[in-house]
Amino acid sequence: MAELAVVARRYMASYALFNQALADRLGLHPTDLQCLNLLTLEPGPVTTGRIAELTGLTTGSATRLVDRLERAGYVVRERDAGDRRVVLVAPVPERVAEVARVWERVGNGWFALFDDLDDRELELFIEHMRRTTEYGAEQAARLRAGEPVPVGTGDREAVSGQAE
Repeated sequence: MAELAVVARRYMASYALFNQALADRLGLHPTDLQCLNLLTLEPGPVTTGRIAELTGLTTGSATRLVDRLERAGYVVRERDAGDRRVVLVAPVPERVAEVARVWERVGNGWFALFDDLDDRELELFIEHMRRTTEYGAEQAARLRAGEPVPVGTGDREAVSGQAE
Protein backbone atom coordinates (compact mmCIF):
# COMPACT_ATOMS: atom_id res chain seq x y z
CA MET A 1 0.00 0.00 0.00
CA ALA A 2 2.88 2.37 0.70
CA GLU A 3 4.27 1.86 -2.80
CA LEU A 4 0.79 2.34 -4.29
CA ALA A 5 0.43 5.61 -2.39
CA VAL A 6 3.75 6.91 -3.75
CA VAL A 7 3.03 5.80 -7.32
CA ALA A 8 -0.49 7.29 -7.18
CA ARG A 9 0.83 10.64 -5.98
CA ARG A 10 3.44 10.70 -8.74
CA TYR A 11 0.79 9.71 -11.30
CA MET A 12 -1.59 12.48 -10.23
CA ALA A 13 1.19 15.08 -10.21
CA SER A 14 2.43 13.91 -13.60
CA TYR A 15 -1.05 14.15 -15.11
CA ALA A 16 -1.69 17.59 -13.59
CA LEU A 17 1.64 18.85 -14.99
CA PHE A 18 0.91 17.27 -18.40
CA ASN A 19 -2.53 18.91 -18.41
CA GLN A 20 -0.91 22.25 -17.59
CA ALA A 21 1.64 21.88 -20.39
CA LEU A 22 -1.04 20.91 -22.92
CA ALA A 23 -3.26 23.80 -21.80
CA ASP A 24 -0.30 26.18 -22.08
CA ARG A 25 0.40 24.94 -25.62
CA LEU A 26 -3.23 25.64 -26.57
CA GLY A 27 -3.39 28.99 -24.76
CA LEU A 28 -5.98 27.73 -22.28
CA HIS A 29 -6.34 27.44 -18.53
CA PRO A 30 -6.07 23.78 -17.40
CA THR A 31 -9.65 23.81 -16.08
CA ASP A 32 -10.86 25.23 -19.40
CA LEU A 33 -9.07 22.44 -21.27
CA GLN A 34 -10.68 19.78 -19.11
CA CYS A 35 -14.08 21.43 -19.48
CA LEU A 36 -13.63 21.30 -23.26
CA ASN A 37 -12.67 17.64 -22.90
CA LEU A 38 -15.84 16.95 -20.88
CA LEU A 39 -17.98 18.86 -23.38
CA THR A 40 -16.80 16.58 -26.17
CA LEU A 41 -18.00 13.59 -24.13
CA GLU A 42 -21.54 14.97 -23.85
CA PRO A 43 -24.11 13.84 -26.45
CA GLY A 44 -24.83 17.42 -27.54
CA PRO A 45 -24.74 21.07 -26.48
CA VAL A 46 -25.24 21.70 -22.76
CA THR A 47 -26.29 24.52 -20.48
CA THR A 48 -23.85 26.43 -18.33
CA GLY A 49 -25.56 24.75 -15.38
CA ARG A 50 -24.54 21.37 -16.78
CA ILE A 51 -20.96 22.65 -17.19
CA ALA A 52 -21.05 23.63 -13.51
CA GLU A 53 -22.15 20.07 -12.66
CA LEU A 54 -19.45 18.50 -14.84
CA THR A 55 -16.65 20.63 -13.42
CA GLY A 56 -17.82 21.17 -9.84
CA LEU A 57 -17.65 24.93 -10.36
CA THR A 58 -20.27 27.41 -9.27
CA THR A 59 -22.57 28.62 -12.04
CA GLY A 60 -20.82 32.00 -11.94
CA SER A 61 -17.40 30.40 -12.36
CA ALA A 62 -18.77 28.14 -15.10
CA THR A 63 -20.11 31.21 -16.92
CA ARG A 64 -16.68 32.86 -16.77
CA LEU A 65 -15.09 29.62 -18.00
CA VAL A 66 -17.51 29.55 -20.97
CA ASP A 67 -16.73 33.23 -21.63
CA ARG A 68 -13.00 32.38 -21.85
CA LEU A 69 -13.60 29.37 -24.12
CA GLU A 70 -15.89 31.44 -26.33
CA ARG A 71 -13.35 34.28 -26.61
CA ALA A 72 -10.70 31.70 -27.56
CA GLY A 73 -13.03 30.28 -30.23
CA TYR A 74 -13.44 26.81 -28.68
CA VAL A 75 -17.18 27.02 -27.94
CA VAL A 76 -20.24 28.90 -29.14
CA ARG A 77 -23.42 29.80 -27.34
CA GLU A 78 -26.64 28.99 -29.17
CA ARG A 79 -30.33 29.18 -28.35
CA ASP A 80 -32.16 25.90 -27.71
CA ALA A 81 -34.47 25.22 -30.66
CA GLY A 82 -37.16 23.89 -28.30
CA ASP A 83 -36.98 26.71 -25.75
CA ARG A 84 -35.43 29.95 -26.99
CA ARG A 85 -34.93 31.12 -23.39
CA VAL A 86 -32.32 28.38 -22.86
CA VAL A 87 -28.75 29.05 -23.96
CA LEU A 88 -26.64 26.03 -24.85
CA VAL A 89 -22.88 25.78 -25.12
CA ALA A 90 -21.42 23.73 -27.97
CA PRO A 91 -17.80 22.95 -28.84
CA VAL A 92 -16.58 24.31 -32.17
CA PRO A 93 -15.69 21.17 -34.19
CA GLU A 94 -12.73 22.74 -35.99
CA ARG A 95 -11.16 23.90 -32.74
CA VAL A 96 -11.79 20.53 -31.08
CA ALA A 97 -10.06 18.95 -34.08
CA GLU A 98 -7.04 21.21 -33.44
CA VAL A 99 -6.89 20.00 -29.84
CA ALA A 100 -7.20 16.40 -31.08
CA ARG A 101 -4.27 16.92 -33.45
CA VAL A 102 -2.06 18.23 -30.63
CA TRP A 103 -3.19 15.33 -28.43
CA GLU A 104 -2.36 12.83 -31.19
CA ARG A 105 1.18 14.19 -31.42
CA VAL A 106 1.84 14.01 -27.68
CA GLY A 107 -0.60 11.39 -26.44
CA ASN A 108 -0.69 8.55 -28.94
CA GLY A 109 2.14 6.80 -27.13
CA TRP A 110 -0.21 6.48 -24.17
CA PHE A 111 -2.23 3.76 -25.90
CA ALA A 112 0.94 1.82 -26.65
CA LEU A 113 1.47 1.49 -22.89
CA PHE A 114 -1.44 -0.97 -22.88
CA ASP A 115 -0.51 -3.08 -25.92
CA ASP A 116 0.89 -5.94 -23.85
CA LEU A 117 -2.16 -6.23 -21.55
CA ASP A 118 -4.71 -8.99 -22.05
CA ASP A 119 -8.47 -8.40 -21.84
CA ARG A 120 -8.63 -9.28 -18.13
CA GLU A 121 -5.84 -6.82 -17.32
CA LEU A 122 -7.49 -4.11 -19.42
CA GLU A 123 -10.81 -4.70 -17.63
CA LEU A 124 -9.04 -4.33 -14.28
CA PHE A 125 -7.42 -1.10 -15.42
CA ILE A 126 -10.72 0.28 -16.75
CA GLU A 127 -12.50 -0.60 -13.52
CA HIS A 128 -9.72 1.07 -11.52
CA MET A 129 -10.06 4.23 -13.60
CA ARG A 130 -13.85 4.26 -13.15
CA ARG A 131 -13.57 3.79 -9.39
CA THR A 132 -10.88 6.43 -8.92
CA THR A 133 -12.82 8.86 -11.14
CA GLU A 134 -15.94 8.41 -9.00
CA TYR A 135 -13.98 8.61 -5.75
CA GLY A 136 -12.10 11.71 -6.90
CA ALA A 137 -15.36 13.43 -7.85
CA GLU A 138 -16.88 12.55 -4.47
CA GLN A 139 -13.86 13.87 -2.60
CA ALA A 140 -13.75 17.06 -4.68
CA ALA A 141 -17.43 17.66 -3.86
CA ARG A 142 -16.72 17.08 -0.16
CA LEU A 143 -13.82 19.54 -0.22
CA ARG A 144 -15.88 22.17 -2.05
CA ALA A 145 -18.72 21.70 0.43
CA GLY A 146 -16.34 22.32 3.32
CA GLU A 147 -16.89 18.87 4.80
CA PRO A 148 -14.24 17.52 7.17
CA VAL A 149 -11.26 15.86 5.54
CA PRO A 150 -10.76 12.25 6.69
CA VAL A 151 -7.77 11.71 8.97
CA GLY A 152 -5.13 9.07 8.19
CA THR A 153 -5.89 6.05 6.02
CA GLY A 154 -9.20 5.08 7.63
CA ASP A 155 -11.00 6.29 4.49
CA ARG A 156 -9.60 3.35 2.48
CA GLU A 157 -12.81 1.48 3.23
CA ALA A 158 -14.65 4.04 1.05
CA VAL A 159 -12.20 3.43 -1.80
CA SER A 160 -12.26 -0.35 -1.74
CA GLY A 161 -15.80 -0.83 -0.51
CA GLN A 162 -14.45 -3.20 2.14
CA ALA A 163 -13.15 -2.92 5.63
CA GLU A 164 -9.50 -3.77 6.07
